[in-house]
Amino acid sequence: MPPQVPRQTPLQQPHPAGQRLDAARHLMPITERPAEVFVRGEGAWLWDAQGRCYLDWLQGWAVNALGHCPPVLAQALQAQAGALLTPSPALHNQPSLALAERLCGLTGMHQAWFGSTGAEANEGAIKLARKWGRARRSGAWEIITFDNAFHGRTLATMAASGKPGWETMFTPQPAGFAKARWNDLDSVRALIGPQTVAVMLEPVQGEAGVRPATPDFLHGLRDLCDAHGLLLILDEVQTGCARLGTLFGFEHYGVRPDILTLGKGLGGGIPISALLASREASVFEPGDQGGTFGGHPLMCAGALAVLEELARPAFLAQVQARGTQLAEGLRALSAQHGLGGVRGAGLLWALELGDTRGPALVAAARQRGLLINAARPHCLRFMPRLNSSEGEISTGLDLLAQTLSGLPARAQAA
Repeated sequence: MPPQVPRQTPLQQPHPAGQRLDAARHLMPITERPAEVFVRGEGAWLWDAQGRCYLDWLQGWAVNALGHCPPVLAQALQAQAGALLTPSPALHNQPSLALAERLCGLTGMHQAWFGSTGAEANEGAIKLARKWGRARRSGAWEIITFDNAFHGRTLATMAASGKPGWETMFTPQPAGFAKARWNDLDSVRALIGPQTVAVMLEPVQGEAGVRPATPDFLHGLRDLCDAHGLLLILDEVQTGCARLGTLFGFEHYGVRPDILTLGKGLGGGIPISALLASREASVFEPGDQGGTFGGHPLMCAGALAVLEELARPAFLAQVQARGTQLAEGLRALSAQHGLGGVRGAGLLWALELGDTRGPALVAAARQRGLLINAARPHCLRFMPRLNSSEGEISTGLDLLAQTLSGLPARAQAA
């Protein structure tokens, strides 16, 4: 059950629906949003301006690793806010040094750079690979990526992505991204040429509907890169930071990358991302990379507090246990309702529907108090907080069962 709702503050008082819609017209319409305005979060739960409560299995698209407003993060931010906010990215600050050291120690990487978004980290990874290609591979600059991949929304990361329809948006796109077929090693091998510098992929394609790389495929990519002198770049913006039940997704597979990107769960709700590189791949020099808020003390202090919680073996064991509970519940619902497969690991899962009613189910679930995502019209994606309780997973499965029973497949046409 959700925690008790405290008395509303003036900023949390319900607003007339017309007033809310009027204010929304000042936001650029970059995504479809429901009419509800959310004003408060705690743990697994969100409340809207009308006082309605929702079990949140979006968690900012796998951002809120510890749920909404976790005390460990709030305390770290409060302490740092009273000490130092922004000295300058041209000066050292203690939280960024501590976070870089801790991440390198945990990943086995050599150097780290901090940005604000996953796209920013992936853009940095592309730049780093091309710099390495100039220095170590006779100017090679092309990167092999994959169909249905998602690496961000900058021009370069959109070009690197394989999301259907994106190849015609904001043209001309930056060149240099050859697309291979997912889990098809021969398609990668066929694209390797003298200008190839790296292979870049997500261990699990989250936006494509939680499509995991097979272990043989990822190990085969590592072997291909080693044989041809290429870098292996893992985009772990979504799969990193305990989301798959291991601290990093590459540990789940037993494959170590040359370049690693992190984001989303790293900050537990605050904007921070990381680009990490092995000793061999660490070729950035002064002037190659930057950013006004890179290594921001407030964000780094918060991320370090979150990371220490995620790295505890007992915490990771609980992620795995709750992930097993969620997967088993989804498989039972799939069998009961004649749906499709269940894919994922840890607390990142998808349920295939066998039809395109995903958006309608998302809306129906919200009306029942459950927030979920249709990664594609044909599948639902689930990203609960990593410290979910057994009761929260049971509640979410019950709400999903009610939703599936209340909206049969024949209702999808609307």
